[in-house]
Amino acid sequence: MVPDDTWNALPYQPMRPRLPGDVEEEKTQAENRLLLGIFNNKFPLVNTWRPFTNPPNRLPISFNPNFNNPFANFDACTSPSGESGICTLGSLCSLFGGRPSGSCSFGKVCCINVVTTCGGTVTLNNTYWQSPSTGVSASSTCALKIRTDSTIAEQSKKPICPIRLDFISFTTAQPTVGTCTDTFTVSGATTATPVICGDNSGQQMYLNVPSSDISPNNVQLIFTFSPAVTTRTWNIKIAMLPCGATYLAPADCLQYFSAASGRVKSFNWMDVAGTATRQLNNQNSTFASEPNSFHPRSKTTQMCVSVCAVTLTNSQTALTTAQTTVTNAQTAVVTAQAALTAAQTALANALANSATLSGVGTSGILNRVNTATCLYDFLLIAGARDSTNAEADRFFGNALNPAIVPVAASVQVCSPMKPFQMTHRTDGTENAVVAGVNVLPAPADSGNVGFCLDYQEK
Repeated sequence: MVPDDTWNALPYQPMRPRLPGDVEEEKTQAENRLLLGIFNNKFPLVNTWRPFTNPPNRLPISFNPNFNNPFANFDACTSPSGESGICTLGSLCSLFGGRPSGSCSFGKVCCINVVTTCGGTVTLNNTYWQSPSTGVSASSTCALKIRTDSTIAEQSKKPICPIRLDFISFTTAQPTVGTCTDTFTVSGATTATPVICGDNSGQQMYLNVPSSDISPNNVQLIFTFSPAVTTRTWNIKIAMLPCGATYLAPADCLQYFSAASGRVKSFNWMDVAGTATRQLNNQNSTFASEPNSFHPRSKTTQMCVSVCAVTLTNSQTALTTAQTTVTNAQTAVVTAQAALTAAQTALANALANSATLSGVGTSGILNRVNTATCLYDFLLIAGARDSTNAEADRFFGNALNPAIVPVAASVQVCSPMKPFQMTHRTDGTENAVVAGVNVLPAPADSGNVGFCLDYQEK
């Protein structure tokens, strides 16, 4: 039996002094642990026993709390050539199949990640999905899955909410009378995304998903190609944005612009010669702009838009056929319910005779008859007005002008709404709309190209 007064040396062992080489040793140990965790995520074990499951939750952090851990994040970076990547160790970059280009702090490299296959899964921020170098065949599908999951080592630092797609390049078959035969679709996001095709280089999409620390999410990007033989190439940058960041798009906005001035275009708009229909059917997209200076304390009071300067295309904006005698037709509808068919026929004839004018929308239920115009293809700009304070919110036709009487000249319109938003909507056809009960007729459209607008805060 040990006497009570026996001296126990263990509690009084002096601590070894911290030596200069300890920090490097700790860094090496942390690197090895992180490499092992990444390896386990990228190459999961097939056996039941998985001692390295969920490594971010199991790896102890033994660094001095006053020392910034250079291995604990995958911060965004920009290479000397302008490509976006992530800061990581060179060994990790190689493990991910990335390409080092430029350097980051703490001896890390700017790792550029490129995927050139169909059917893969992306978990790294700032990954480029490029069309296969061997080309894509007609009547085929090419898809990519984006997975957000806070238990994955490369996503463990911050939860991810939205995903931003930047179409560095995007070329598929042109639509047939507004309907895409080649299609690009998105599934798994809470943001409603339209089906697009054609030429969309320089466009973007913000895709909202639930926070990755609440539930894992899988977003699918899917190309489906028609039998037509045509050029099909793409390079899409995939950015995974942290929840709560100040630069995120407002809710339900498909595109978001933070600069004080810039350009916004409908999908597949391009300054090209010819009269082919480029506007896409079934579009319902909201574009938002809220530059840093466009906030309640700023002297900026409004956002203004004007049509882009073009050199080849026949029109900067062509959403649908403009109306010339809408007022007369609507008056007939309101005056006599029995004359509805005749009034609708007169309206259709008037529409058919105006192909280069502006148009604005009005709506109202009068005598139980829907007398709305601008129902089918339009651009919605709340509070828009010109320099004379003529105001409208829905625009269509081949010119941007809030004048009630259609005109051929476009003017700048401004809106005081904050944040500034525009919504582009199109119906499912370019063919004529037949008159019906409370349905206004519309002639067949031809040569619609969508819109291109330059915006600037004032």
